[in-house]
Amino acid sequence: MKNYFIIFIFSIFLISSCSRNAADDKDKTVFRYNESVGITSLDPAFAKDQACIWATNQIYNGLVQLDDNLEILPCIARSWKISDDGLIYTFYLRDDVFFHDNELFKNLPTGQAGGKGRKVIASDFVYSFSRIIDPKIASPGAWIFNNVNNLLNDNKFNFKALNDTTLLICLKNPSPPFLGLLSMQYCSVVPKEVVEHYGKDFRKHPVGTGPFKFKMWKEGVKLVLVKNENYFEFNGTKRLPYLDAVAVTFNTDKQSVFLEFLKGSIDFLNSIDPAYKDELLTKKGSLNPKYKNKFNLLTQSYLNTEYLGFLVDSLSPLHEKNPLLDKAVRKAINYGFDRKKMMKYLRNNIGVPGIYGFIPLGMPSFDSTKMKGYDYDPELSKKLLSKAGFPGGEGLPEITLSTTSTYLDLCEYIQQQLSDVGIKIKIDVNPPATLREMIAKSKIAFFRGSWIADYPDAENYLSLFYSKNFCPAGPNYTHFSNKVFDENFEKAQNETNDTVRFKYYREMDSIVMEEAPVVVLYYDQVIRFCQKNITGFTSNPMNLLNLKRVKKNNIGK
Repeated sequence: MKNYFIIFIFSIFLISSCSRNAADDKDKTVFRYNESVGITSLDPAFAKDQACIWATNQIYNGLVQLDDNLEILPCIARSWKISDDGLIYTFYLRDDVFFHDNELFKNLPTGQAGGKGRKVIASDFVYSFSRIIDPKIASPGAWIFNNVNNLLNDNKFNFKALNDTTLLICLKNPSPPFLGLLSMQYCSVVPKEVVEHYGKDFRKHPVGTGPFKFKMWKEGVKLVLVKNENYFEFNGTKRLPYLDAVAVTFNTDKQSVFLEFLKGSIDFLNSIDPAYKDELLTKKGSLNPKYKNKFNLLTQSYLNTEYLGFLVDSLSPLHEKNPLLDKAVRKAINYGFDRKKMMKYLRNNIGVPGIYGFIPLGMPSFDSTKMKGYDYDPELSKKLLSKAGFPGGEGLPEITLSTTSTYLDLCEYIQQQLSDVGIKIKIDVNPPATLREMIAKSKIAFFRGSWIADYPDAENYLSLFYSKNFCPAGPNYTHFSNKVFDENFEKAQNETNDTVRFKYYREMDSIVMEEAPVVVLYYDQVIRFCQKNITGFTSNPMNLLNLKRVKKNNIGK
């Protein structure tokens, strides 16, 4: 009887404890979203796609940051000074920023970030930036520092810590976009102790300075980040972030994700999937009236160009007897389908047809009156095929277009329209991570891609066609190479006069359109659906996910 009594008392205690924990969990504010394409790394050195950028943006910080209007603001750098010749950047760092608590930080004075963290100093940025340009790391962001000069003619240093709070970067040539480049997640600060301890496994043991710190990641299943109680940014007297945690799932079933959102189990949906676009949106792109009291629709312009890319490297083994090396065939594809109809029926007019250049609407250098891309002209498409030696498509081999399931409807539409002019397209559907890796390693001859601005300057888009940026070291996935383009690109990098620089940009964009290494599909629009109990949820034209000011009201949830 004594044993039964002990078991009974223990059971009562356990039930009480579980109830108390459940109540505590209910009080926690957890922002939940799904990432169907998956996350390949939590190391900012490899933050090359939106999924990784969104996650790393919660964990890390850099010298500077962008606001919702793409203005460059201080972050870990409280201020900076640029020399009159535009070559020397001096950054003055905050002295109250700490890395997340981690057992690898030893022998630190108590009271610093809970006694476990370590203060960020200028040499941490020297280490982090030097790591990005280290060929052994093979970061896809190494190109960011192509214009950085060795300081004081000392080959040992590309970046210099003058003291704990002063960092010096010297450029070879003036570069107006350079501050914007430093806002990219590649340029986040990381702790040497942790990176060198884990090596390549740092990708799944991240330690940064951001508003949220790493809790757990079961790849392909769930990622959990929790509030950084020692975060250095405040809103007035209130320390950020407001949320207690961020939970990311990796469900690849879009319909299932949509149903979870309708139930309130997910806090927001990004973009619009063909499976439910007609359910959520009217043909004019506004929210379906029946959902107005259930959740909110947020839209704004988006610096994102959706495109099809050709690998135009004649040395590639993929191009043996490949007709895509012929510019006339690439142009025939460009003229062979109706982008305006595609946007109306497949996108509910979310976005703008890509009939100008590769640089999207929203960039200061964009001018629709001076840029001409490709519009629907099936007769011209047929003439170009004949010029290439394939009249009516006769003798033209089937061309494989690689994509993901998300864009299958667009690719099938293009496939159908191109068949009318004699071009046969075979669609190869791949998992997103697989497709990204194959594109980065130049293993695909024709692929669907997108380019979201990393920093708010058209140079970012044109860098995809600069010959010194061939992937995997840079973002030139088509391996496009043109001498005149390269000369203009380098001139634009050294030009501080916006009017002159924008002229170079338009000339380069015109070269890209003439040589046709890409097929511009459309210029996208940010479109987000979020639950009514979410506030402070904003975006910018680069669709960055910034959760440090988001609040969630758990009442009724």
